[in-house]
Amino acid sequence: MYHKRVPLLALLTMVCLFLIAGGVTAQEDSLTYPIVDTGQVNCYNDDGDIIDCSVEGEPFYGQDAQYSSIEFSFTDNGDGTVTDNVTGLMWQQIPDDGDFTWDEAIIYAENLELAGYDDWRLPTAKELFSLIDFEPDDGKPVLDTDYFAFPALSENPGGEPGDAGPQGGAPQDDSETGEDTASDMPAPPPADDEATGGIQKSQGQFWSSNFYYVGTTHGDADTAFGVNHVTGHIKGYPAGDASDEQMGKRVRVVRGDEYGVNEFVDNGDGTISDLATGLMWMQDDYGEAIEWEAALAHAENLEFAGYDDWKLPSVKELQSIVDYSGVYPAVDPDYFNSTMEEDEDYWTWLWTSTSADESGGSIGAAWYVAFGKAVGLDGLDSHGAGAVRERQKYAESQYTEEGDTYVNSLRAVRVITIED
Repeated sequence: MYHKRVPLLALLTMVCLFLIAGGVTAQEDSLTYPIVDTGQVNCYNDDGDIIDCSVEGEPFYGQDAQYSSIEFSFTDNGDGTVTDNVTGLMWQQIPDDGDFTWDEAIIYAENLELAGYDDWRLPTAKELFSLIDFEPDDGKPVLDTDYFAFPALSENPGGEPGDAGPQGGAPQDDSETGEDTASDMPAPPPADDEATGGIQKSQGQFWSSNFYYVGTTHGDADTAFGVNHVTGHIKGYPAGDASDEQMGKRVRVVRGDEYGVNEFVDNGDGTISDLATGLMWMQDDYGEAIEWEAALAHAENLEFAGYDDWKLPSVKELQSIVDYSGVYPAVDPDYFNSTMEEDEDYWTWLWTSTSADESGGSIGAAWYVAFGKAVGLDGLDSHGAGAVRERQKYAESQYTEEGDTYVNSLRAVRVITIED
């Protein structure tokens, strides 16, 4: 499981270090799993209109945009790699053009030599997710194209992987000058698709290293998780042979110490602290399924364990406690309690404070994390427990589909402060 058990002595030592260093900035510098900001700067109502949400107690108060986190910080190394200065990870800047099965993706990463390094690996879902910018008004793709390129649109979905074209996974030599031109290469030419900024969804579907141990998806297929850097979703993809029906996905490799390892501590009062992220969580989820506006209000008005600064977590904060090791629901049962009702998986689907844009371009939806199986309208597990998806915010939304739900549960969070 993705956590460490932390003894009381270690906790006290970390608190002392925070005090010695002084202030919130010192605490952020001490985190081993710093949560990168979502990039969301606006508040939205149920129908996706930008609103003023600055008045405490008013409807829709407590959204993602009202709480700051650690800002994105990238460095283009000029050699086909980009360093994330927050997570400490080094990324492949220009992905290979090929379509890979999950097994092929692992082999490709292990065998790649790029920019003088040979210790590349397939990233975890949490690592891939850390790169996403969730500001809907910035449009799609949800990745900073000033630093990262997308693979070219495949002309042969499900074909042979590793056949790098001009956007290939390693720096390209200019045959006449011998100069490395990788860092000067733009993203592929825009496709005729305004909704995704000219980059098609398939170009953003990247494999993670997380296999889906809980079950199967997509017609009983073995499954691994992927992160879409065009749409922002985490979904389970068929991990078997690539074909026209189960096409291969793309690969963006990474190197560095694993990012996203939790350090949970049971505080004995119904709360769980994660020393790696600096967040304190409610041990129990809410236990009821409600609309998004009600979820915001509940978290903001919550008083529990002597604290009154609870909030609805952002999508990156909530995804940080997902456990992809094979437990069900997909959160560590040694620390968290989950409400389970037969045939009502949405009670383990938890709201976030981060708004999302629907297919029509409206921001009339919000992101949620499926800790239970991510079932579709057919009732089958379509993307796996641990998926990140968006949901319309209320019952009368124009985006509500027949048989779809518009209610989720929640788990409140607060930021640990020195005063704690």
